[in-house]
Amino acid sequence: MFRKLWQSGMIALARSRRVRNFAQHSRATSFLSGKYVSGETPAAGIKRAQELLAGNGIRSSLFYMGEYVDDWDLVTQNIDNKLDVAARLGQAGLDVHVSVDPTQIGHHLDPDVVAGHAERIAKAVQAAVGNKGGVNCLMFDMEDASLNDPTIAVHNRMQDMGLPVALTLQAYLRRTRQDLQAQIARGSRVRLVKGAFAAPPDIAFTKRADIKANSRALIGDMLSQQARENGFYPIIATHDTALQDFTIETARANGWAAGDYEFEMLLGVREDVAKALAAKGERVRLYVPFGRDWWPHAARRIGENPANAMLLMRSLFS
Repeated sequence: MFRKLWQSGMIALARSRRVRNFAQHSRATSFLSGKYVSGETPAAGIKRAQELLAGNGIRSSLFYMGEYVDDWDLVTQNIDNKLDVAARLGQAGLDVHVSVDPTQIGHHLDPDVVAGHAERIAKAVQAAVGNKGGVNCLMFDMEDASLNDPTIAVHNRMQDMGLPVALTLQAYLRRTRQDLQAQIARGSRVRLVKGAFAAPPDIAFTKRADIKANSRALIGDMLSQQARENGFYPIIATHDTALQDFTIETARANGWAAGDYEFEMLLGVREDVAKALAAKGERVRLYVPFGRDWWPHAARRIGENPANAMLLMRSLFS
C-alpha cells in the first residue's frame, strides 16, 4: 500500500508545473539532474555515452526529454534534437540508438503526423549509421495503454519500409504476450520493460508477483528457438538481478550467446549492476536522457522505489 501511495504521489509531483519550475531552477535539486540526466544538450548526451563506452563498455540509447507535448513549437524542438543527436552519434562512431515517445512528435495534437515525423527521424538514424556495425535504431518507447495500438502501428509501418526501428513492450499488460508473438514473427527488435503506468486489472497485472511471472514468460518467448530463427533481437530492460540471471540462464539453455541479446537499464539507477553485467561480457545499454525539462524524468525514477525517499529529502532540505 505504501509503495503505491509513494508512486502515485511522485507521479503527481512529476506532472506538477509548479514543482517542476521550482526543481529545475533550484540549486538544492540540481544533483538529481546530474544523477538521472546527462545534461541539457545533445553534446552532453554524446559525452556521457562516450564515457560509458570507454570506461565500462556500456552502450547508450539517447533520449531528448519532453513528453505529452501539446504545442507545435515543442514538437519541432523535440524532432530537431533527435535529428541532431542521431547525426552526432554517427559522427562519434557510437551506436546510433535514439529513443522517441509518440507524444513527443505530435500524437496528442494530430495522430496523423506521427508517422511522417517518425520516418524523418528513422531516416536520419539510417543515414548516420552508414556502413557502420552496432545496434542502431529509432526505439519507440511505449507510454500509457491508450498508445499501444498507435505505437505498434507506426513501428510496423517504419519496419515495413526497411527503416531501422525497434519497439518497447510492457510486461504488466495482459495483451503483451500476444503483441510479442506478432513481433517475434516479424523478426523485430523489442525492448521489454516492466511498465510504470497505472492501468485497471482487466488489462494489466497489478501484483508484483504476477508482473514478474509474466516477465519470465515473455523473456522465455524472446529467447526461444523460433525467435532465433526469425532474426528477432531481445532487449531485456530491467534492474531486477533475479530476472537478469533468469535471462542469462534461459539464453544459454537455448543457444543464445552474450551479444545476441542485450540488457538495458536507466542512467543513475543501479549502475553498479550494469557495470557488473558488462564486466561479465554481457551487452549492456543505458537509457541516457538529456534536455532542460528533466524534473518529470527524475521524479519518476525516485518514485519507482520508496527507498529513494532519502534522495528527495536530501534535495529539498540540504
